[in-house]
Parts: sequence; structure tokens; C-alpha cells
Amino acid sequence: MRVSLFIPCYVDTLFPQAGIAMTRVLERLGLEVDFPEEQTCCGQMHFNTGYQQEALTLARRFVEIFEGSDAVVAPSASCVGMVREFYRYLANEHGDPELLERVTRLAPRTFEFSEFLVDRLGVEDVGAYFPHRVTYHPTCHSLRGIRVGDAPYRLLRAVRGIELVPLPDAQSCCGFGGTFAVKNSATSSAMLSDKVANVLTTRAEYCVAVDNSCLMQIGGALSRGKTGVRTLHLAEVLASTDQGLREGLTGPPDVLASTGEGPAEDPALAHEPTPAHEPATIRPEAEL
Repeated sequence: MRVSLFIPCYVDTLFPQAGIAMTRVLERLGLEVDFPEEQTCCGQMHFNTGYQQEALTLARRFVEIFEGSDAVVAPSASCVGMVREFYRYLANEHGDPELLERVTRLAPRTFEFSEFLVDRLGVEDVGAYFPHRVTYHPTCHSLRGIRVGDAPYRLLRAVRGIELVPLPDAQSCCGFGGTFAVKNSATSSAMLSDKVANVLTTRAEYCVAVDNSCLMQIGGALSRGKTGVRTLHLAEVLASTDQGLREGLTGPPDVLASTGEGPAEDPALAHEPTPAHEPATIRPEAEL
């Protein structure tokens, strides 16, 4: 199966490590990964601020680039939601039946990373190793938008060495919401304060999510408060392996940098090697 990467503009610009990690996991599973370099923004920012014509132009561009793909996978529930839900709305509103038909065909083949692994490939254990205490924040778009369900939790529970701790009031938003944080800064700050307080009660080392936009909001507050708690995209956790940590190929920067001479000196790695990961059984392509 050939999988096309859709890397949203803010991931490409600010958090490229999430896209790189997602690629590592997909290739580890034996998938052929393609990155169309002509891709740009999904248009959500334009759509949410009332620039529908500009968003429509980007929707048409997305369809032209990806409609020949077997599957389109993105490290963002937010942008996948834009493609699935609002491209059709734009096509209807602007009287473009051809675009509507093309979007209708492409949308079911556009996936958020965790739902693609669990719901379409039937994979939960990707051979990851991450010896840290982690809590998971279910982002609004993953929870209420495209409804990824428990796919991220199932993937995290299969990670070797991880200590996954529940996040109190997990379903509450972080307060980001793109332009919501700008238009309603006081409300956004109050929501963020509650989210960060809950993260701290878990005593987790890392707060993980499937949207870098929310992680940017939460991570900023954690950093300003000098809490020592880091944020990571789910793909970065799943890309980490014990062999990769030893070779400095994967894993969060602080883990790799904490040893001075490289991750092989990390005390957390002083354990019996985990069994070699068995190649995952992937559902037939025909089920996509």
C-alpha cells in the first residue's frame, strides 16, 4: 500500500519532528510512504476567519494533489476534520458539484495517524519503547470532530516501558481552538490553566496528544511555569524504540541529550532487551 503524507503547514513549519516520526512508524510497518511536495495548508485558518474563497482554493488544491492516493495520513485530527467535514460544506456553499463529488470520494481515504493505524491497518503494537511516565490529552477535534475514539490509548498501552497515567477531566478542551485563543483570550487562558493543573496532578513527565496545535498551547504554559513537563506528539512516542534510543535515531531530545555521550548511557536503558518486534499483520488494502 502506498500512503501519502499530509503534513499540515504548522507541523511543517514548527513541529517537523512529528511528521518525521510518523514517517518512521509507517515505514517500520512496511508501508510505501509518499510526500507530495506541492502540498500546502488545509485552509482551516482561512475558513475559521471568514475567508471562504481562499479556503475553497486550498480545498481544490488538496483534492488535485491527493485524489490519486491510496490513503492520505496526517499527524493532525484538526486538519483531517477540515478535509472531511468542511470541504464538502465549501463545495456546496459555492455551488461546485464537481469538487463535492471529488471530495466525497477522497474524504473516506483521509485519516488521522492513530485511527489509520488502529482502525484501518488493525495495528496497535508498532514496536515502540518509551520508558517514561505519560499522560494523554484527547484533543477536541480528535474527540468530538473525527471521533478517533480510543485508538491513541490502545497504541500507547502497547508501548513497552511506558507508564500511562489517566489525565483528570481529560475531555475538557485546552482552550486553543486556533483563532479562538485570539478572539477569546481570557476564556482560553482560564481553560488552559485548568488543563495544566490537571496535567501536573498526574506527575507525568510527558503530556501527549495527536495535535501539535494543542500541544503548543499546553507546552507553552508548562514551559513558562518551569514545570519540567514536556509535550510530545503521539507519533514521536510511537517512533521511539530501545534500539533507536541507543543509536540516537529516535526519542525526545531531552532523553537523547541527558547522557552527555549519547543515549546508550541512559540508566533507563539498563534492562534486558525487549523481544524483537514481530512485523504487524496489516489488514488487506481492499478494506480501505
